[in-house]
Amino acid sequence: MEKKLITILGPTASGKTALAVSLAQKLAGEIISADSRQVYRDMTIGTGKDLDDYIVNGQPIPHHLIDICDAGTKYNLFQFQHDFRTAYNDICRRNVQPILCGGTGLYIEAVLKGYNLHEVPRNEKLRLELKDKTLEQLTEILINLKRRTQSTLHNKTDLDSCQRAIRAIEIETFNLRTPASKRTFLPIQSLIFGINIDRNMRRQRITQRLKERLDNGLIEEVRSLLNRGISAEALIYYGLEYKYITEHIIGKSTLDQTFRALETAIHQFAKRQMTWFRGMERRGFKINWLDAEMPNHEKTQTIISMIEEPK
Repeated sequence: MEKKLITILGPTASGKTALAVSLAQKLAGEIISADSRQVYRDMTIGTGKDLDDYIVNGQPIPHHLIDICDAGTKYNLFQFQHDFRTAYNDICRRNVQPILCGGTGLYIEAVLKGYNLHEVPRNEKLRLELKDKTLEQLTEILINLKRRTQSTLHNKTDLDSCQRAIRAIEIETFNLRTPASKRTFLPIQSLIFGINIDRNMRRQRITQRLKERLDNGLIEEVRSLLNRGISAEALIYYGLEYKYITEHIIGKSTLDQTFRALETAIHQFAKRQMTWFRGMERRGFKINWLDAEMPNHEKTQTIISMIEEPK
């Protein structure tokens, strides 16, 4: 019998990966990452891949959709849907427990609901019309487009830069002119578990983790990408760590200014993640919330107990 998908979600720094790995180890499962930036090779520190976490007692835990495309390219939701399905179908075919884990709510919701998406081409005419507009002007255009398309498929990190906002407008414009008539994929039934972390604890963890990433070579990682010929514009597109550290390297800010601005941006990002997850609940998803302070083995056992409950 096909095993039901287990989904683990939560804001950044909540401990999602550690829980997913613990669960996969207990259930002999495999993890599918739902992170919009961990797909990129050589973007390890800034995306928080924590690849060592995928090894338990010397044994690697199988994982998918991490390090699958080159830094400097642009991975998107359409590609994620297809890559997820490939990994998910393969795992199910082998009768292994699939575990979806990540903080990109847009990606999670799209695959669970089976949204019909199109591969949106570049609209050069539109890009030319938008290229001199400010981020505030682009945000207003995007909000108005979303009202017309009634779209919930929008990740607010698209407003981190003008480039990302223009791409979001390009997608919404395409959707307005090309309405989806049916879903490409069927919805997937999933037991969903969320990690509920106290706001103050979340802020403390984010600040501490940012300090550790800087100490562990975040600036050197970004500089190495630039030295390989990846443009500053391409790295800024990825937002958060890559945006702010790139701007520091090219001389737009001091290290202290960068730390403070990036710290604030990550806090805001985590808040938006929680807003998305609460929105998923309003849109009909049942999320079983687990206290972040609960020891990991207890969270794991709680999930296993719920899986094993008589239907």
